[in-house]
Amino acid sequence: MSGSERQRIVRVAGSRRAQLTPAPGTDAAPELPVVDETAPAADTASSGPNDERLRRDVPPHY
Repeated sequence: MSGSERQRIVRVAGSRRAQLTPAPGTDAAPELPVVDETAPAADTASSGPNDERLRRDVPPHY
């Protein structure tokens, strides 16, 4: 692997953190997945008796 194929560390102006260049063979700007809004919601008939209570419960530290 030559030096040009590796990721490099780049300084970002005005930031305390550095950034890496994209890895070779990867997409630097991937597309977001398409959300199908016409898809039916989760089937509530297959829910158990405690599912609704578990969705409402919040841990005490919240």
